[in-house]
Amino acid sequence: MSQHTINILRECTPIFSILRDSNRQEILVLLYDEGEMSVSQISDRLSLSRPAISHHLKHLLDAKIVTVQKRATERYYALSLEHSIMLLKKLIESLETDNQLKK
Repeated sequence: MSQHTINILRECTPIFSILRDSNRQEILVLLYDEGEMSVSQISDRLSLSRPAISHHLKHLLDAKIVTVQKRATERYYALSLEHSIMLLKKLIESLETDNQLKK
């Protein structure tokens, strides 16, 4: 595997780490299905406490999988997959290139 591919793989590691948690998966599916939501709205739909949801949302924000906008006293979270999709595409392209060079 090329050093370029290894570097991209390291960039993708936070995405993989985030996606392996089933609670975060549930939050992502909910945001995909419902669109923008507050922590209160998410906690009404999932069997997680507000602090737990906030904790998971922080990790999702850090990994650039969701975005947040503050309106009045509420923060609204939305799915934002562009960055993750771009990184994963780069990884696949680099792996394909490595594989072709190996043949």
